[in-house]
Amino acid sequence: MRRLLIILLLVAAPVWAVEPGEMLDDPALEARAREISQGLRCPVCRNESIDESHATLSRELRIVLRERIVAGDTDAQAVDFMVARYGEYVLLRPDARGANLILWLAAPAMLVLSLGVGWATIRRRRTAPAALTDAEQAELDKILEA
Repeated sequence: MRRLLIILLLVAAPVWAVEPGEMLDDPALEARAREISQGLRCPVCRNESIDESHATLSRELRIVLRERIVAGDTDAQAVDFMVARYGEYVLLRPDARGANLILWLAAPAMLVLSLGVGWATIRRRRTAPAALTDAEQAELDKILEA
């Protein structure tokens, strides 16, 4: 029973970040706000959404987001407003366009490059050494006899 309570507390902890005073009366608008806030990064916390974060700035961002939704913004407009204010850093999953495309493609490109270098290195080491010339064989025999 105690383990179940601990697991329940750990699973439900992110839900407690959104305070009751922040929640909207309309369940549909609140669901939209929660969905959007799960995709926005807290500028204070690393890799934590504003929906999960207990930081004061995250609370303010959640309030601003809900104000924008109540004002009639679409999901895209609300996200664009946040990006205009805080930059693309606020997105947990930035778009794969423009300069971000380089970042998205860099890791797979480095993986392919390293696999190619590794494969070439292994292939090069597998080749048999060239046979000794007569002069080299004579020199080797002379060294081994001494």
